[in-house]
Amino acid sequence: MAKKSIIARERKRQRLVAKYADLRARLKAEGKWEELDKLPKNSSAVRLHNRCRLTGRPKGYMRKFGINRVTFRQMANNGKIPGITKASW
Repeated sequence: MAKKSIIARERKRQRLVAKYADLRARLKAEGKWEELDKLPKNSSAVRLHNRCRLTGRPKGYMRKFGINRVTFRQMANNGKIPGITKASW
């Protein structure tokens, strides 16, 4: 499990990106780069990092499910993810 402070920091970035998304898009379209530089750095979508929704782990993230590979395997083995079965041939 990731530290609570890291998870909170990432959530704060997500809120800032959502808050400034329209303004950033408008400033980019108008070419007002000086005003764009004055916005908070964390309001840029590039600074976001995908993290597991359950544990906050940053590595091994699976976009389709929104969780990391370790959590995915545990949930799949317990039958908590519908349609997922263990491969056998």
